[in-house]
Amino acid sequence: MTIERTATIQRGTKETQIELTINLDGRGNSQISTGIGFLDHMLDLLTKHALFDLTLKASGDLHVDDHHTVEDVGICLGQGIKEALGSKRGIRRFANTSVPMQESLANIALDISGRPELVFHAKFSTGKVGNFDVELIEEFLEALCTNAGINLHINVPYGTNTHHIAEAIFKGIAKALESAVRIDERMKDIPSTKGIL
Repeated sequence: MTIERTATIQRGTKETQIELTINLDGRGNSQISTGIGFLDHMLDLLTKHALFDLTLKASGDLHVDDHHTVEDVGICLGQGIKEALGSKRGIRRFANTSVPMQESLANIALDISGRPELVFHAKFSTGKVGNFDVELIEEFLEALCTNAGINLHINVPYGTNTHHIAEAIFKGIAKALESAVRIDERMKDIPSTKGIL
């Protein structure tokens, strides 16, 4: 019997309203609407390359700025991944990848360890892509890692175009997640000597 690795998350605050459904064993299909075009684009990339199915609708206080919406979407996505993983029995757990995007390169390593940590070594050449503040990428990833229980290391050794750097990061995270959440038939238990993640 195959266990469905899905989750539905709802979050409502004075700043944001978010509904999210995720399937870790999907086909890369997405319906994403946050009101922030660049965030939608990055989440679409992540979904496509992680082979997750994601439905996400978010509305927030964008008249203030994008911060609350970006952070809360990260919280919900992290919670969704954690809930969908369940006990984590049989997952590969670790993954790393290197993804180029034209002149930029992102090296990604992650561990679905239950011990959240983000190490973020990336410098953007501009402060914005369109109207999007690129400093919010780190905020989003911090929220994602904290709520999913992921240890994520991001290193961008070079790159000049801010959009390309961001895209390489999100595609790299996607490919690492796709590998780390995959079930390894040889691993019959929790992938930890502690017996718990």
